[in-house]
This record gives sequence, structure tokens and C-alpha cells, in this order.
Amino acid sequence: MLEAFVRTEMGEGCRILSRAEAAACCPALVGADVQAVLQSSIDLRVESREAVPKIAAWLAERHGVVFLRQTAVLSVEPPRLETSRGVVAAGAAVVCPGDDAVSLFPQRIAKYQPTRCKLQMLRLANPGFRLPGALMSDLGLMRYAGYSALPEAAPLRARLKREQDEHLRHGIHLIVVQSADGTLVVGDSHQYATTPDYFADERIDQLILDEFTAATGRPPPAICERWIGTYPACTDRTMFIDAPARNVRIVVITSGSGASTGFAIGEEAVADLYERSVANGDS
Repeated sequence: MLEAFVRTEMGEGCRILSRAEAAACCPALVGADVQAVLQSSIDLRVESREAVPKIAAWLAERHGVVFLRQTAVLSVEPPRLETSRGVVAAGAAVVCPGDDAVSLFPQRIAKYQPTRCKLQMLRLANPGFRLPGALMSDLGLMRYAGYSALPEAAPLRARLKREQDEHLRHGIHLIVVQSADGTLVVGDSHQYATTPDYFADERIDQLILDEFTAATGRPPPAICERWIGTYPACTDRTMFIDAPARNVRIVVITSGSGASTGFAIGEEAVADLYERSVANGDS
């Protein structure tokens, strides 16, 4: 299946490592069950909890962007935006509501039939070695269409169904990344509901940790943090841009890939908004 993937356009920049090559990259992770490793040369990771406030500070200092925090937007009808702190004048607006499908333009959003996805994640103590990149396991190959849509995925899907059906039912796949302080961010699970509960299931955390052990050949370090998150999800699309007015766009990423795709989608949305405005004779 991996051999089929590297032959696709999505596989550009990837190669398959033999067991010996993988051991040379990170001997601490090559356990007895490792057969081969798919390595990507084009991945980049940032620490969101540090990067997001730094980007906001840079925008404010370098470009004079004004952030109105702790402010609810009540209506969007450019050039008038009603907020809980008064009226904001704007010639155009981009509405990015995340998983709030009811506060602004609920009828427009409802036609895409979004629901919510709840996930559980963990932070583990420094394992005493450095990861050469993000680590995933074969469960992840069922979560991403670039892999799972390949005909060669069928035998793997059948085997995982036999051997790890509980993992599949909870939407679990392994992603392990290492922070600058050496701790590991480990996830995650996927459960879908319009209004998911806000409780973390210990059994789900244990299934994630079991997959960590299976993939690394070593027991997980101590748990430092646990948290849940939610994001909007659609069954038939990974994102949508809707235009309720010529100078308004609604942008929702419905696949949990916002950190990876947000800047590119934002660039496209703004370009579309202003290109259409110019075409209509606006300055």
C-alpha cells in the first residue's frame, strides 16, 4: 500500500525506508515489529500554543492589525458589523465560526450539514530521545483519503478490522510529535455528534497509549496533560467557502486540518473576496 502511495502525486517527497534505514534514523523507535517506514521530507510542524499568539503579536506590531478579544459578533452586514463592544465599520468580512454553526448565518451553514468531532489528546513526559519527525502508525492510513482511497488499502482495512476493531470504532489513529522541551504530544480519537459530551474516556486514552507502545516498542512515558477538542466535520467535504453576500465569505474547515491548511485557504478566500469586489466595481 505504501509503495502505491509514493507513486501518487501526494507521495511526492516521500520514500520508503527499510528496517535498517529506519533504525539509522531513530534506533529508539525501531522495535521488533517494524517492517518499513514511510518517510516524508516536506513536513513542517509548529507549536500552536506558542505560534498563534506570536503571529498575532507580529500582525499587531508590524501591520497594525487590531484584535478585539472577548468580543462577540452579533451580525455581519458590511459596512456595519454589530459586536458586543459596539459597531465596527468594514467594507468586507470573512466569518470563520469554527464549530459554532448557529450564531452567524445558521441557514447558510446548515445546508452543508456539519456536525462536531470530539477528540482526546495527551502530553507525555520527555522519553529521553529526540524524534526525527512526526510519528504515525498504520491506523492513520485509514484516516486520510490519500492512503485509504487507494485500492491497495483494502487488505489493510480488513486486517485492522479483525485485529483492532475497537480502535477503529473510536476513530483512533496515532500521531506523536515532540515539543521543544522534549515532551510528546500524542493523539488522537474521533467521535461525532452535534453536541458531544465534554468528558474524556479513560478507555480511549488507554487505546491511544496501547498504539503508542505497539508503534514504538516501548511503554509510554508518564502523562503530563490530557485534553479534549472539537472541530466541525462534514461527511462529504474537507472545507467550504460560502458567499452569503458579494462582500462576505463564510470559511469553515471541516476535517480537523485547519492548522495545516488554514493559511492557504485564507489566502484563497481573501483573493476571491476582493477579486469579486473589484469585478463589481468596488475599490
